[in-house]
Amino acid sequence: VQLVESGGGLVQSGGSLRLSCVASEDIFDDATMSWYRQTPGQSREVLARIGPFGMTTYGESVKGRFTISRDNDKNTVYLQMNNLTPEDTALYYCNLDGWKWGQGTQVTVSS
Repeated sequence: VQLVESGGGLVQSGGSLRLSCVASEDIFDDATMSWYRQTPGQSREVLARIGPFGMTTYGESVKGRFTISRDNDKNTVYLQMNNLTPEDTALYYCNLDGWKWGQGTQVTVSS
């Protein structure tokens, strides 16, 4: 299975971005999908998780600003990110069932 993230880029503080992660196979439907981020020298931080039936959990740093969702027909998980700050600058990864990672997409927030 392959995971491909997209949607990163440069945005001003206070702006929004929506990340997408497409899975190559239909095992997506039964999978728990997660979004993480990582900055240089730091470990990966879990941001949000969505189970097969849509139950979601969020990390404290993004609760109320980020929203995870999924479209099983498209094998895609999304991360809607609002009210971004420079502290959100990182490489963002999606993860399938805790074992498969995408290549990451860079998010840079300017002040």
